[in-house]
Amino acid sequence: MTITEPDCRATDTPECAVVEQLIQPRDKDLGGFSVRRCLPVIGRKAVGPWVFFDHFGPVTLPAGPGPNVRPHPHVNLATVSYLFEGEILHRDSLGSVQAIRPGDINLMVAGRGIVHSERERPEATRHERRLHGLQLWLALPQADEETDPAFHHTPAADIPALTVDGVALRVMMGTAYGATSPVKVFAQTLYVEAELQPGQSLVLPEAPQRAIYVAQGRVRVGSTDVEPHTMAVLRAGGAPATVHAHAAARVAIIGGEPLGHRYIEWNFVSSRKERIEQAKQDWREGRFPKVPGDETEFIPLPS
Repeated sequence: MTITEPDCRATDTPECAVVEQLIQPRDKDLGGFSVRRCLPVIGRKAVGPWVFFDHFGPVTLPAGPGPNVRPHPHVNLATVSYLFEGEILHRDSLGSVQAIRPGDINLMVAGRGIVHSERERPEATRHERRLHGLQLWLALPQADEETDPAFHHTPAADIPALTVDGVALRVMMGTAYGATSPVKVFAQTLYVEAELQPGQSLVLPEAPQRAIYVAQGRVRVGSTDVEPHTMAVLRAGGAPATVHAHAAARVAIIGGEPLGHRYIEWNFVSSRKERIEQAKQDWREGRFPKVPGDETEFIPLPS
C-alpha cells in the first residue's frame, strides 16, 4: 500500500511525510505457529540488503513436542535469527550446534551452500514455554555469493547497548549512534532494536534505504501512524526521520545499501536464476551436505 504524500521536492516542511510505504504482513499459520511476513511482498522485494523479514509468535507452547524445522538448504544468502523469548536449537552441515537464546544474534552465511535445522532441545519441551522472534535474510554482494559457508554466534552480552535521548536500544548489525556491532556484514547493513516508553521519541539512523518494523506497541514515524506488526518503509533521501511512541513500543530498524535484483525461490536467493535452478536440482538429487546429528529427516523441494 503506497501512501499519497505532498510533493516534498521543493520543501522540507514537517508536512512532508518520510514514510513511502506501509507493509501489512501476510499471516501464515504453521500448525498453530503464527508467522507474519513483511518481505518480500508485491511492490517491495528488499530494503537495502534485507530480502526477507518474518516475525513469529509470540506463542505459548504446551509441554511436549513443539515446532521443528527439518533440515533444508540455502545458497547465496545469509540468515539472521533473533529471539525476544524462548530458545531454538540450531544445527547445520558445518557441524555447528548452538542454542539460540533471547538477545543473541546468529548469522548463518550460506554462500555456496549450507543445510540447517531449527529444533528444540528435549529438556526444553518438558514444560510450557514461550517462543517469539524474528527471522531475516540478507542478500550477499555478487562477489560473496559463492563464499564458504559459515556460522557466527554473537551472545547478547557482546551486542552494543546504549541509551539515546532516554531510549534503550541495541545496535545489532552495522553502525549507528556512534556504536558498531561486532556481527560480520558483507555490505553496508543496518539493524537496530529500540524499546520506547510512552511519549519518547528517537531520531532514526541514516542509511541509503531504511524501514522500521513495529513488533509491539503503536508509533508515529514522521507524520504517519504505524500500527503493531506493520513495516514502514522510509523515503530514500528524504528528511530526517523521527519515531515517536504513542504507547510502550519495541521496534526493529533495518536498512543499508541496495544490492540489486535478487531471484528468490523457496529457500534460495541469488543474483542468477540459473544458480537457483542448480540448487534445486542439487537438493532433489541429494548433493547438499548432511547435518551431523540430524541426518534422517529433510524438507523436500516443493513441487
